[in-house]
Amino acid sequence: MAGSSEGLRACLLQASRRSPVPRIPLEVTADMFDNLNSGLEKAWDKLKGAKRLTKENMRAPLKDIRQALLQADVSLPVVRRFVKNVEEKAVGVNVIKGVTPDQQLIKFVSDQLLELMGEQAVPLNEAASGPTVILMAGLQGVGKTTACGKLALYLQKEGKKVNLVATDTFRPAAIDQLKLLGKQVGCTVFELGTDMKPAEIARRGIQEARKQQADYVIVDTSGRLQIDKDMMRELKDTKRACSPDEVLLVVDAMTGQEAANLVKSFNDEIGITGAVLTKMDGDTRGGAALTIREVSGRPIKFTGVGEQMEALEPFYPDRMAKRILGMGDVLSLVEKAQGAIDEEEAEKMMKKIEEANFDYNDFLKQSEMIANMGSMSSMIKMMPGMGKISNKQLDDAEKKNKQYKAMISSMTPEERKNPDILAKVPSRRMRIARGSGHTEAEMSTLVAQFAKMRKQMQSMMGLTKMGQDGDMEGAMKEMMARQQAGAPAPGKARKGKKRNKKPVMPKARGFG
Repeated sequence: MAGSSEGLRACLLQASRRSPVPRIPLEVTADMFDNLNSGLEKAWDKLKGAKRLTKENMRAPLKDIRQALLQADVSLPVVRRFVKNVEEKAVGVNVIKGVTPDQQLIKFVSDQLLELMGEQAVPLNEAASGPTVILMAGLQGVGKTTACGKLALYLQKEGKKVNLVATDTFRPAAIDQLKLLGKQVGCTVFELGTDMKPAEIARRGIQEARKQQADYVIVDTSGRLQIDKDMMRELKDTKRACSPDEVLLVVDAMTGQEAANLVKSFNDEIGITGAVLTKMDGDTRGGAALTIREVSGRPIKFTGVGEQMEALEPFYPDRMAKRILGMGDVLSLVEKAQGAIDEEEAEKMMKKIEEANFDYNDFLKQSEMIANMGSMSSMIKMMPGMGKISNKQLDDAEKKNKQYKAMISSMTPEERKNPDILAKVPSRRMRIARGSGHTEAEMSTLVAQFAKMRKQMQSMMGLTKMGQDGDMEGAMKEMMARQQAGAPAPGKARKGKKRNKKPVMPKARGFG
């Protein structure tokens, strides 16, 4: 864990440079699948040493898979079909040469996860002419109006002109909320108060959007605490009046498998084209994401992963499957870096790293860049080989990073610019430790870790060309592999043969 944050910093700087990877938003973070990942790991472990997959040695792993899915709040019928399909594919199959039985089982589970969630992201339908109309439906309290604002911002970042239409005449202050969100994201909000029927408001709002030559119209509809006839009748009337290209149902991920039943009910009643899963960053076990498509036949198109307006992202089943299986998600990490880190600033910083001039000011700037992308723990879990890091280790890393920032803030401009000063003058370290509320030992640890980090990041810059040539994912995986294995920097291979020498105990060294 000691080097994971350093590896992350180097990888993100490399990733922020332009490459053939398309700059599109990411899919949802997979922290809610941690327990599922742990349960599946138990299944793989029980096949260690096996030579082939048989009905007998598959019994225990399949039980673990079944239990892991149920604990993730996946519905029982879906779990039964999932396990049955995996068993039918796996039992008796000839293991490919060079592939172990546990690896073969991982492949079968991965294929089944993709079949469950869909093999690829499903884009929004677009109108052949005129504005594309998106009707947003859902119960009260699921974040439907907020999702309208988030979707508007997402589309505007794609270069589209978006209008919002407020037809929620049932919930108090719903119209005011949408107007506030519209102002926040910078798009027009059409409203006619609460006295007119929602269907008529929607019709007039779309007419106004055509006049303004909008590319998209997002219609916010009324919700209820539960499904009732009045709400469904109102939705049917509104849908008939605006002939939408998309009907997206907004559902709360925290409702688990019930979210899938809700999607099915709405689809049977009014006909929907997809779902928006909100609150994926909350206390949820992920069952909704694994169940919705299988139960309702409709795909998840977007996920809400936070309170910020930028926290709405397309749902990528293939990437999610990789992260559930602990394989990391390098491509999403690349995209997040490209979206959050300024390329020009990253170029300057990379040059300083290559020339060994990276200082504490750069460290703070880099920390701010990473903070803009989310928590460091969520970033680390996207890196290959880091899926098994415990939450305690991640918490310790976050805490250590905050300590470092506090100590750096207590440094003078000269000390920040010249890190070597602190390594040579103990009195400066003592002053900074007292000023930041830390011990001298903690300050000395920062100085030592910073020196180590500079060397590691400098060695990783030798892989820059691989990323520039287009293989960004390969470059980042190679960076992490070298960093974890302790391999020498590119172009600096160890010389000579190993000699059998008696171990020499290192002498204690200070900074004075």
